[in-house]
Amino acid sequence: MRHRNGYRKLGRTSSHRAALLKNLSIALITNGKIETTVPKAKELRGFIEKLITKASSGDLNSHRAVFAVLQDKVATNKLVTVIAPEYKERDGGYSRITKTRTRVGDAAPMALIELI
Repeated sequence: MRHRNGYRKLGRTSSHRAALLKNLSIALITNGKIETTVPKAKELRGFIEKLITKASSGDLNSHRAVFAVLQDKVATNKLVTVIAPEYKERDGGYSRITKTRTRVGDAAPMALIELI
């Protein structure tokens, strides 16, 4: 039984899962919305909201903390200077997940995750 286990493993090793979440976050920051499977979207939601909360102060330390996670200068700069200031007064809930369709190849439930 998997009672009270804190995160989805997504069928990957820890390093592969970290790389997946990092790449999905960069894509979400760059494009504003992405389509992925429902479990990946639900796991990404907590990951990206923590990053936005870190970036909301907008100082040098938040720049460095976000870059340490993302390792992408363009996405980090956009997150800290453009996206995070929009949510300065908001207490969480920066993203929205909308279930869209069932994927044809493997019948995986798909979802659209977007920044509000």
